[in-house]
Amino acid sequence: MLYQFYETQRALLSPFAEFASATAKLYSHPLSPFAQAPGSERMAAGFDLLHRLTKEYEKPAFGITAVKVDGIDVAVQEQVVENRPFCRLLRFKRYTDNAQMLERMRAQPIVLVVAPLSGHHSTLLRDTVRTLLQDHKVYITDWVDARMVPMEAGSFHLADYIAYVQDFIRLLGPEVNVISVCQPTVPVLAAISLMASRGETTPRTMTMMGGPIDARKSPTAVNNLAMNRNIEWFEHNVIYRVPQNFPGAGRRVYPGFMQHTGFVAMNPDRHANSHWDYFLDLVRGDDDSAEAHRQFYDEYNAVLDMDANYYLETIRTVFQDFSLVYGTWVVNGEPVRPQDIRTTALLTVEGELDDISGAGQTEAAHGLCSGIPAERREHYIVKGAGHYGIFSGRRWREMAYPEVRKFILEHQAPMKTPAVQAEPAEVAPAVSAEAPVVESVSTVDADAAAVTQTTEPVDAPETSTEASVEEAPVAAAPAAPRRGKSRR
Repeated sequence: MLYQFYETQRALLSPFAEFASATAKLYSHPLSPFAQAPGSERMAAGFDLLHRLTKEYEKPAFGITAVKVDGIDVAVQEQVVENRPFCRLLRFKRYTDNAQMLERMRAQPIVLVVAPLSGHHSTLLRDTVRTLLQDHKVYITDWVDARMVPMEAGSFHLADYIAYVQDFIRLLGPEVNVISVCQPTVPVLAAISLMASRGETTPRTMTMMGGPIDARKSPTAVNNLAMNRNIEWFEHNVIYRVPQNFPGAGRRVYPGFMQHTGFVAMNPDRHANSHWDYFLDLVRGDDDSAEAHRQFYDEYNAVLDMDANYYLETIRTVFQDFSLVYGTWVVNGEPVRPQDIRTTALLTVEGELDDISGAGQTEAAHGLCSGIPAERREHYIVKGAGHYGIFSGRRWREMAYPEVRKFILEHQAPMKTPAVQAEPAEVAPAVSAEAPVVESVSTVDADAAAVTQTTEPVDAPETSTEASVEEAPVAAAPAAPRRGKSRR
């Protein structure tokens, strides 16, 4: 009944939100006589803030229409490459009339960004995508709000998430580089592990940023909640059915509004101060600061529902059973063995001040992926960055992105599979939380880890309407492998 109560409350507040918006304009519009009254700035600011606190926030658009590539403006068009019930695969296709630029863009690496399915929409990675487009062909998973998926589409499980990722990797071909941000690091590692175990071609590189590979390391408030409550508590307290006014009526979900409440509850003082500062910015007429506040909260307040099966299985697998690090995870009868990955290079990125995924949680992937040669594994810590700073904002653009770009570029040549492969251990070792980390680049020797632990099949070219079309490579059969470059 809580979901129904929330929807009733939202419907009742909707007219008040519109009234607050209209009143704010009445006291701020330059042609309104009320804007000349004493204290009109405070009245306008107060009603504007009231409007933003009571309005409904819908999924924002990516809004990426152009980027600069080597200083040249390039048009960008958002395209749907694959449409699934619970996810759309989007491509940000670039266009230019500059022939030389067109040739350079054709040769740039393909990147699949796997966005989190943990409350916010994929547009949270807008800055990630915009920055990557300077040097890459970019695709992203755009997860669908579960309340918008009819019951006829069936339920969505963690195994389905993994299958989606595998299908998208196969669709984009062997040249793809995968970047997973936060929550997807675990299922992405599982997806690539299963492909490697079957003998399938795996991506050139996988970059894992701020994810709970081993949630036991430096546990945060998020980890502690998941660890200290049993799965029955989550099922009885946070799972509800979608009301009748949505296409997915009757579906069991973890509602977005409850997730948003949890986000705010982690730092209530910070959000209260931010709204107060917004009020003062409006009074002072600081339009730039006020607009920055609006853009942030338009994204932050837009949340989606997650299918209950997927959510509960993620809690159990990642935060309670630690199935990945213990080597006990089985997906549709197949064991997840990261040690079977041999030809995909691995980069892990962590924020020094991350309060969502603690220090060492992402780095633990190196100990699990013991089959990847040490020279093809790197770890990078973004100094002074919190969780969002590793994929959005100045620190992402100036510190993290150059490392990601360099890593991807260095591992574009396919690696020759070793002729003799050592028998992997039954349980993959993980990196000790106390292991030292080099700021810029470090590699983890798997043999030294002593602690047991946790789109499209043919890539369409970047073209303009006047430029000739690039001959598309076939994705199904990769060329004979060559030894790639590596950095120690």
